[in-house]
Amino acid sequence: MTPMIDDGFDGLTEDQRLIADGVRKVCASFDDDYWAKCDREHQFPQEFYARMAEGGWLGIAIPKEYGGGGQGISEAAVMMREIARSGAAMNGCSALHLTVFGLNPVVRFGNERLKSEFLPRAVAGDLHVAFGVTEPDAGTDTSRITTRAEQDGKGGWKITGRKIWTTKALESEVVLLIARTNPDSSAGLRGLSLFLADLDPDYVDIRPIPKLGRNAVASCEVAYDALAVPGWRLVGNEGEGFKQLLHGLNPERVLLAHESIGIGEVALDRAVAYAKERVVFDHPIGSYQAISHPLALGRMRLKAALMVARDAGRRYDAGLECGEVANTAKYLAAEAAFFTADRAMQTLGGMGYATEYHVERYWREARLMSIAPVTQEMVLNYVAHVMGLPRGY
Repeated sequence: MTPMIDDGFDGLTEDQRLIADGVRKVCASFDDDYWAKCDREHQFPQEFYARMAEGGWLGIAIPKEYGGGGQGISEAAVMMREIARSGAAMNGCSALHLTVFGLNPVVRFGNERLKSEFLPRAVAGDLHVAFGVTEPDAGTDTSRITTRAEQDGKGGWKITGRKIWTTKALESEVVLLIARTNPDSSAGLRGLSLFLADLDPDYVDIRPIPKLGRNAVASCEVAYDALAVPGWRLVGNEGEGFKQLLHGLNPERVLLAHESIGIGEVALDRAVAYAKERVVFDHPIGSYQAISHPLALGRMRLKAALMVARDAGRRYDAGLECGEVANTAKYLAAEAAFFTADRAMQTLGGMGYATEYHVERYWREARLMSIAPVTQEMVLNYVAHVMGLPRGY
């Protein structure tokens, strides 16, 4: 394993240090070769997922009354950063972060039956959850969602439509699915409702989308054909699905910022180790400023992004407004992660492009963070709106 530049514990509380250390010990059993194999063979990291479940880590932010750890998003973020930094990157994080934050709307708005039946199973690790929001013709513009949920006359619903980029659909038993319950297109976001639906293969067709990276966890196109959903599987009130969904977006931003930072850190660790050992013109290449200065800049950018991300987590856990700082953290962390991974690849030169050193995998996964789950451009749009500038969308 490549040595870390530092232990990364600076700024953590004592409890958070214990979390980081505990997760790091689990991750130590799953090296870069394990993650490269999972990525290469498009194989879900079931062994890793099971070990994290055994340790109780999957339910870190789920309330204690449902078997979870009852911790805040700040503690969950510490965990996700450690997973990414171990070399697992997004293949490791994406395997479980929908369990960590994706069920947040159920925790906050779900009826007691929903919570008692599904949250303990998620904590135990025997329930995988997918997230169905994005559609082929309604990406960032959620108001244009056309997947519809119609009442079946028996107290339940029938859902028909298509979703894309549904992560973990192949492994998941259920999907947190947003659909239009008000057929009036002018209802926009007010016509959407949120369901925790079964991925019944008789009414659901799932097809993986070939993609550049993070191939251990599939992203899928999912078609729903009159999928039956019992009435009690509606999350919260009808027509308030988008509002409920928003409660999961800020913690998602916080977690993904920490994951980006972890990817940048492991890429930097790899680059620094190589720059110390690789000798060109009788000197280690790390002694040349053309190599050392970009790596130093990457470290500074990662540390700055981490400060903002931690502030966002603290604000969320305290119940304070955190939309701007959470989105800012996501933006800065994604920029810092890709810059650092790119400079790490440049430091290793041809070996950075080779799979042997794993930097190319970090590079591919760091690039994803500027696109998903929200583009950098939409983050800038949001912050501009916060500043009082007129919206163009």
